[in-house]
Amino acid sequence: MTAPAQIPPDSRPRLPRGVRLTNSEAHGGWVLLAPERIFKADAIAYEVLRRCTGEATLTEIVDDLARTFNAPRERVASDVTALLAGLAEKRLLEF
Repeated sequence: MTAPAQIPPDSRPRLPRGVRLTNSEAHGGWVLLAPERIFKADAIAYEVLRRCTGEATLTEIVDDLARTFNAPRERVASDVTALLAGLAEKRLLEF
């Protein structure tokens, strides 16, 4: 599934079947494991991805991150949308 040009605010991002977020001592932190692929997640990506359970909407995820990190909502929305779109292009995220 490719990323939509604009991710709808009511979408519920989630990791697809076969992809998981896990802490890997061998890789020194959080990674996304996918069939025959591995992607290192920095601290920011981890905070976003751990909220992508398919339960919370994009709006709820952005609001939670902005509140948790006392950051401007517009900046958080822009950064989160860019991250999620990039992951969806790699088939590491579904909406």
